[in-house]
Amino acid sequence: MRLSEVVAVRAIWGARCGKSARRVLSGGTGTRCHAGSVRPLTRKGQLRRGSAKATAPRPVPTSHRVNHDRLMAKIAERVSDKRLLKLIRVFLQAGVMEGGLVNPVDEGTPQGGPLSPLLSNIVLDEFDRELERRGLRFARYADDSNIYVRSRRAGERVMESLTRFIMSKLKLKVNQQKSAVARPWARKFIGFSFTSAGTPKRRIAPKAVDRFKERIRELTSRNRGVSIERMAEELSRYLRGWIGYFGKCEPPSVLAGLEQWLRRRLRSAIWKQWKRGPARFAELRRRDVNADLAGQTAGSDHGPWRLADSPALSIALPNAYFDSLGIPRLTVKPIA
Repeated sequence: MRLSEVVAVRAIWGARCGKSARRVLSGGTGTRCHAGSVRPLTRKGQLRRGSAKATAPRPVPTSHRVNHDRLMAKIAERVSDKRLLKLIRVFLQAGVMEGGLVNPVDEGTPQGGPLSPLLSNIVLDEFDRELERRGLRFARYADDSNIYVRSRRAGERVMESLTRFIMSKLKLKVNQQKSAVARPWARKFIGFSFTSAGTPKRRIAPKAVDRFKERIRELTSRNRGVSIERMAEELSRYLRGWIGYFGKCEPPSVLAGLEQWLRRRLRSAIWKQWKRGPARFAELRRRDVNADLAGQTAGSDHGPWRLADSPALSIALPNAYFDSLGIPRLTVKPIA
């Protein structure tokens, strides 16, 4: 079987550079930010035909391993105000509180503020320039990057040389578990991957789907002991954020399958809340299910998950019912 070949045009983004990670997927116009974090250099950051391997040397998160002296030297190249430099140094050496005690730090950047990702991207700006100098095609967002070459041999050579560059020049460690040479569709980038058949399309990475299902299972657990209205409210908050990011995946079948699975979990949870046969029969009849079907379903020995896919519950709890609870659909794109 012939595998589709793909190559990514250069697209470099820095975390919190006025835009979101979602913009990386479609690209945009822009130039380098003078502070060191960067915007995409091309109109489209999508995959094109022409290459076969994705190399992903993954630094350990720069917030954990940034060398303070080297970072301050890079900042001093552009910032001459000594008071500001001193303030940044104090920020870096603020320490971490553990067990009520403040422990000093000699590397990394404190988390939780807008300055931390900016400082990390100043360090990785040199990584971007090195890739550009070598003429490599790549995409980077924060410490997540993919580099596209034409063969496995080239990928292994690039991986080895860039690992040396990251460790010796940038003074960072490489996360070997998250670094690999593989086909582009075998790797993920900011939660997405790509299809391998025909024209490459953007799809949700399998791990992102697994995290989604894990969170949905927590929110729709039949043993939570909360009302369906409360469950719908919490679920809606999560789904709006998730759809806002992952709703732009191109194969619609994935979202359709997840939506069908989600509705079935909700019907299963509601069926469990109705508890016993008489109450279940009364609820089904109240929701226009005929007496024979309602009696057969209410008296069934099957469990909630099996019955959640039954005709009776599809009639009693249609998709329109969940719409009335304010639960957004995965397959309907939100209005911009």
